[in-house]
Amino acid sequence: MTDKGTYYITTPIYYPSSNLHVGHTYCTVMADAMARFKRLVGFDVMFLTGTDEHGQKIQRIAEEAGISPQEHVDGIVAGIKDLWATMEISYDDFIRTTEDRHKRRVQEIFKKIYEAGDIYRGEYEGWYCTPCESYWTDVQLVDGKCPDCGRLVEKAKETAYFFKMSKYADRLLELLESEPYFLEPETRRNEMIQFVKQGLEDLCISRGSFDWGIPVPIEDGQVIYVWLDALSNYITALGWPAVDGTPGEDDKCRKYWPADVHLVGKEIVRFHTLIWPAMLMSMNVPLPKKVLGHGWLLLSGGKMSKSKGNVVDPVTLIERYGVDALKYFLLREYTFGQDGLFTNEALLGRINGDLANDLGNLLSRWAGMAEKFVCGHVRRQGRDADQSVCAAATSPDNELKELAVSVAGKVEAHMDGFAFNHALEEIWTLIRRSNKYIDETMPWALAKDEAQAARLEEVLYNLGETLRIVSILIQPFMHYSSAEIRKQLGITDVTLKWEDASVFGLEAEYHATKGVNLFPRLDIDAELEALNALVPGGTDEESDGTEIVPDLGKVCAEEEVAEAAAKKGEAEYKPEIEYDDFDKLDLRVGEVVECMRHPNADKLLVFQIRMGNETRQIVSGVAGSYAPGDCVGRKVIVVANLKPRMLRGEESKGMLLFADNGDRYEFVTTEAPHGEKVT
Repeated sequence: MTDKGTYYITTPIYYPSSNLHVGHTYCTVMADAMARFKRLVGFDVMFLTGTDEHGQKIQRIAEEAGISPQEHVDGIVAGIKDLWATMEISYDDFIRTTEDRHKRRVQEIFKKIYEAGDIYRGEYEGWYCTPCESYWTDVQLVDGKCPDCGRLVEKAKETAYFFKMSKYADRLLELLESEPYFLEPETRRNEMIQFVKQGLEDLCISRGSFDWGIPVPIEDGQVIYVWLDALSNYITALGWPAVDGTPGEDDKCRKYWPADVHLVGKEIVRFHTLIWPAMLMSMNVPLPKKVLGHGWLLLSGGKMSKSKGNVVDPVTLIERYGVDALKYFLLREYTFGQDGLFTNEALLGRINGDLANDLGNLLSRWAGMAEKFVCGHVRRQGRDADQSVCAAATSPDNELKELAVSVAGKVEAHMDGFAFNHALEEIWTLIRRSNKYIDETMPWALAKDEAQAARLEEVLYNLGETLRIVSILIQPFMHYSSAEIRKQLGITDVTLKWEDASVFGLEAEYHATKGVNLFPRLDIDAELEALNALVPGGTDEESDGTEIVPDLGKVCAEEEVAEAAAKKGEAEYKPEIEYDDFDKLDLRVGEVVECMRHPNADKLLVFQIRMGNETRQIVSGVAGSYAPGDCVGRKVIVVANLKPRMLRGEESKGMLLFADNGDRYEFVTTEAPHGEKVT
């Protein structure tokens, strides 16, 4: 395996006010999948996660419980570590901000910034949000509440130390504007650019009104404020700055820093792309290469929140369906960077459809036929021994082989862009093609004719090789299933190598043993009844009864009625509207930069549309008129201010305009630049 260098990925360090929910799991599962993938393709990976354990909120919770803050966080952190162990999260280090190795280095970081002239003593008066550990000005408040979490704030005034954030405003703006890949997705970067342009204030970095924190090294009675403390974990875990004077103390930092990716939720992008870089600039430390801000998992009432109590316990889901099913769902269902709606129907649909019907069924069919027809002994036929694949797909065999050896490269390209859902769709395209291959070749019919014995074994071998390739491809996402496939193939002693996923005909033979059913089919109604109890209110609808997921059956029926009317030549117009009604529409020119088939609906295409500085996703029911490749590069008209909606698990933020000629939908196009307003 080629050594591709180092790769350092981090999650945010989680705040242990109470147990984690599936939203936190989403971020960690993404980081784990990427770490496993990078290791498999040949990188020396450092994967860091941990907990942010200081602050006034923790102290208040502990006081209310009648225990010390350390006792409180110790109990919560033990549960977090148990959860990550249950999910087989492959982190290389777990940093706690209450550890001595962290505290001593944070104090040294404080002194370095102070010695650079970027810390001064002053008095602060402002609005303080305890849950977010943040101060806000009157202008920054939204309806008198915290702009980040929407909770009530309280007036606070105290002596504190301040970091000269304003000094670095120009450098931060230059970073964001000149390095478009430093912060993704683009919408987050644009938000941060506007935030900086509004003016940066100096940052309060100490508190004197409570004592649960790291002591300020230059004055008694002050503790270091949470963001200087928390953000420093990414380098203190690597042994920087050196404080012990021992040889090699900061070797990890020299090896892995700067971080390749800070993976964070969108609500803390500001801290990671403004405060953290400014701190590093002050110390003349290289900046991280990239910050990725992922979206939220939403329940019907909004964002999952421990304080709201509207959370889903990942342990319960794992106990019912297994860790691989939960990981697959989180990675496959949602588009990175966008919010996603968590529904029980979506979870069960993925398990029954993708996992049971597709992957589980493929393995079960192959192992069962191999045991029944050839006593489990499947050998490579002579004509496949050269490990070559014909250039043209002239038969089901060649179609399967060509597809199989092409998937690894496609997956690698998608993973580089953190497009986990697209990477998994490439793999599932192969899995579905393999099931189709069984139907095309009909091994059960070949088994009835002795003259077809060699052909039967050839078909079974082709399926075995495809399953071997699939076991490699899914390993970063579903390592239990990967191991079980290899067990039923009889190749558990073979080293797993990514490059082997691009070779067909590698193994000489397989010894099939039908084992456990990877993903048994579920009784959806029974499971929904049980799962709905996990979501507050026991429903996937808004508390006011508003539908979150549209009735696609109704939508499709309405489209069919309209189509039938058009074919009859009937010009049926909708009721008249006022000019003011039409003026509510915001029509914009967009350019299709990417298009793919919807994974869960044959009639839908998923478009990525660029409009000026923004790229947004729009789902449209035109798969019967266009192949995805026919759409890329087209200029289109977008209804840009349409309320977002979820269509079969994919968010659609707008609508595209088409003309219906009776046979197909035609794009309404223009040559105007994307982003222009249509009037």
